Amino acid sequence: MSVTRIFDILDHQKSTHALQTALACKKNGQWVHYSTNDFIEQASRVSRGLLAAGLNPGDKIANVSNNRPEWNILDMGMLQAGMVHVPLYPTITDDDYRYILKHAEVRMVFVSNRELYERIAQIAGEIPEILGVFTYDEVDGAPHWSQIPEQAEKVSVSQVEEIKARIKPEDLFTLIYTSGTTGFPKGVMLSHNNVVSNLLASSPRVPCEAGDKCLSFLPLCHIFERMLTYMMMYRSISIYYAESMETIGENLKEIKPDFFSSVPRLLEKVFDKIVAKGHEQTGIKKKLFFWALNLGLRYELNGANGPWYALQLKIANRIIFSKWREALGGRVKAIVSGAAALQPRLARVFWSAQIPVLEGYGLTETSPVIAVNYLATMQVEFGSVGPVLESIEVKIAEDGEICCRGSNIMMGYYKSPELTAEVIDADGWFHTVDIVRFI
Repeated sequence: MSVTRIFDILDHQKSTHALQTALACKKNGQWVHYSTNDFIEQASRVSRGLLAAGLNPGDKIANVSNNRPEWNILDMGMLQAGMVHVPLYPTITDDDYRYILKHAEVRMVFVSNRELYERIAQIAGEIPEILGVFTYDEVDGAPHWSQIPEQAEKVSVSQVEEIKARIKPEDLFTLIYTSGTTGFPKGVMLSHNNVVSNLLASSPRVPCEAGDKCLSFLPLCHIFERMLTYMMMYRSISIYYAESMETIGENLKEIKPDFFSSVPRLLEKVFDKIVAKGHEQTGIKKKLFFWALNLGLRYELNGANGPWYALQLKIANRIIFSKWREALGGRVKAIVSGAAALQPRLARVFWSAQIPVLEGYGLTETSPVIAVNYLATMQVEFGSVGPVLESIEVKIAEDGEICCRGSNIMMGYYKSPELTAEVIDADGWFHTVDIVRFI
């Protein structure tokens, strides 16, 4: 089936490659799995429950939580009912929460834990339009999110199907608030088509196949991880959520993922830990470690280092770099890095260890990917973000600014036509403010 709206992804997964583990998280030390059918059934009950609770298509729902299956189930449930998802970071200030909840006209809020409930319930109490604040964790005295699907029987499945049929690809599906250098956050309006077109164009550049596994730990409230999550669902790749940033290493070994996304700062930390372990070695082991490391730092793509280097690298991979791969689970086909520039030395050493890192570039306003390295065609260059997606036009202004146009460009900033006009010109070109250099 064709996917034109975000919630179509669930039926696509079911019809092409249904999964026993579509989503998974760890609870009380054990992995809890949600199959494709579980996901679809629970999302459907959330859709009906939200309507039964008094919400209507077009209403805004805020979600303030760590990564967890409930985030995805609520996401799909509200989208099927025509509602708009407003995901928020758990780490912003009370003033920002207050501003966004009012500015977005939020009607209901879901939070992960007691600490967030105590903060946001107080703010929500100042806003009469908010019908309730619900928690994913069991919190004494707080309404639990399970109360929503429990009301599903009050609304028929056909009512949700009628709403879904009316939703167009061009309709707003999410508001993502981005912090500016000054003033209050701006609400980026993204349509179903903005993100669907971006995931379809980006998908061939991720070397995974149906039935593979990925580990997710970057925040779902950020469009980078969110779009990749929809892509994983579309490709029928099982999504496992790391318990926390501190347990990523342990979870990688448990899950043995084929793919994960990261940011340069985390890859730098991984590299630093590896080097620190090298310093702990003694004698010949230490010499071999740093021989391999220095070899990796000189790595060039496409065999450009020559046959003698290739022979040495083969030995280094067998005795040293194989342990690096094992630390990441031993099955990683690729890592996608975004949100900031990746140092070429990091890319070189990971590639030398047979761990390809694909660097990309984009913004929230572009849903998000504009360009990313392409592994299948080896359109990869260290220090670059790869070729532009086929669905996007890019031009360079006289001052070097990157401008782009395509189906991935946001609808605009919520309630801010003047700010929208500052970044999207009359010909539909989005001005990124970033300066390009071609290599």
